[in-house]
Amino acid sequence: MSNVRSAVTDEQEFYGLSTPMELVETYGSPLYVYNENILRKRCRELKALSSHPGFRVNYSAKANANLSLLRIIRSEGLVVDAMSPGEIAMHLAAGFTPDEITYVCNNVSAEELRNAVEHGLLVSVDSLAQLELLGQVNPGGKVMIRINPGIGAGHHAKVVTGGKDTKFGIGPDDGDKVREILARYDLTLAGLNQHIGSLFMEPDSYIEAMKFLLREAEQWDDIEVIDFGGGFGIPYRKYEGQARLDMQAMGEQLHACISEWAERTGYQGRFMIEPGRYVVAECGVVLGTVHSVKNNGPRRFAGTDLGFNVLQRPVMYDAHHDVEIYREDGTPVAETMLQTVVGNICESGDIMARERDLPEIQEGDIVGMLDSGAYGFAMCSSYNQRQRPAEVLIDSDGKDKLIRRRETIEDLLSFYPEFAATAEESKKAANM
Repeated sequence: MSNVRSAVTDEQEFYGLSTPMELVETYGSPLYVYNENILRKRCRELKALSSHPGFRVNYSAKANANLSLLRIIRSEGLVVDAMSPGEIAMHLAAGFTPDEITYVCNNVSAEELRNAVEHGLLVSVDSLAQLELLGQVNPGGKVMIRINPGIGAGHHAKVVTGGKDTKFGIGPDDGDKVREILARYDLTLAGLNQHIGSLFMEPDSYIEAMKFLLREAEQWDDIEVIDFGGGFGIPYRKYEGQARLDMQAMGEQLHACISEWAERTGYQGRFMIEPGRYVVAECGVVLGTVHSVKNNGPRRFAGTDLGFNVLQRPVMYDAHHDVEIYREDGTPVAETMLQTVVGNICESGDIMARERDLPEIQEGDIVGMLDSGAYGFAMCSSYNQRQRPAEVLIDSDGKDKLIRRRETIEDLLSFYPEFAATAEESKKAANM
């Protein structure tokens, strides 16, 4: 489809039989678009990391919980984690069975823990207080605990989840306290898990943390599940030639680590990794429309409908997403200029891409923020009372289909009692 700036999606045949302009014309703007073939490829790369019979890929669904994507992920043989009652409901609707769902929660109520237990899920807790609460809710049951390995990794302080500066996990020195609580409530410690952070691009810290958790596992009987966490990085700077995480090297080290340990200890349970981003990030692009272009002094701004209500990562994490530019009858443009891509939210921080060297953006262009399948739609909001966008899947045959409709103003009003009855009547009429 070669366009103004589209080399990455051209190579991937990302939009299948459609163009970005056609998709926006059909489904509106902004618009999340996912590619099924890329999603399946990433699932298979992760499954190929180890042939050990106990190895499982546990998709961290907070990255993206769209029902259609969950069904594809399940069809590729991945299991899934949940961290809220809503995620449990989505996973069950997608076809996952209770033995395929792990509840990995953080600072939740007794009601939430009871809900997970009643659904037959193995629950992982990450503090002594939560372990105590689960014991009160489910005496005599099984539990996982999240260990803080003291090792952190990630591209931003807000995504580092291991080490002393984070809220997550039970310290490795708290073993005696854990045993006291387990005994008090006749709980069986069935699993251990950890997470060091997000977006690592070298395997060393992850393998180091794996070895730490395996040493911890040797101190406990009855362990059935060892979950090493996720954080597998993807190259967000594709136009700069950023290298991929070496999955072959990662797999060789991971497989050797778990195979040698299992042989030495006689362990016959499950080993799990818990990726989210790696599964879905690269299968997603969010499209937006350029409505205004202007200069403020020396700075050039391209104003779009991609506010941080649609894509939060650049504002929240200073995250980089490559930008592509499409227009009707567009052709590749080599000459570039510094431009800042901004959204339509009334905040000075509403910046999607700051001071980028890009071909000149024009009003009416469609821009695509690449690699937005993870923590894109999942973190959307209705800030400024804007409605969340639609989601579309490009299937394995290149055809597009709607997998989540665009929200409406009626949806926003339906949460208020005086409008709820009208909204319900409208739904019934639409289904007649």
